[in-house]
Amino acid sequence: MTMAGIVPPEITDWFAGRGWRVRRHQSEMLAASDKGHHAMLVADTGAGKTLAGFLPTLAAFCPSRFGEDGPPEGLHTLYVSPLKALAHDVQRNLVTPVEEMGLPIRVETRSGDTPSDRKRRQRLKPPNVLLTTPESLSLLLSYPDSFQMFSGLKRIVV
Repeated sequence: MTMAGIVPPEITDWFAGRGWRVRRHQSEMLAASDKGHHAMLVADTGAGKTLAGFLPTLAAFCPSRFGEDGPPEGLHTLYVSPLKALAHDVQRNLVTPVEEMGLPIRVETRSGDTPSDRKRRQRLKPPNVLLTTPESLSLLLSYPDSFQMFSGLKRIVV
């Protein structure tokens, strides 16, 4: 399968608009996800690991992929980071392509510093992508109804 057949046009156009191209390891992450395979990526600093890790999520929310069914609803992707500062950095880096491609994805962080009203809302109406710490994830899983929040989870990025 060619890269053009793997990567949605919304993503290739976004890369091209920045003068970039989708790298082999990025398209391979998407291909593995499309086949239902788990994957682990090891790459040099600055090689686009964050985008590679989230490329399957971005692709799932591209109109060329979801068609008439509409975008996925609920919590789709969980990112677990040992540091809340890293989760916030990843959020900033992820929101840019989401906004520039016009993808219908809500990306939020959750840590001990997250206001209680937002935590409550996240449980009732989860974001599509949740970036959190192991401690906050542990607390989320302790709720008796946590299975509802995680029942549609498709991807975990660590």
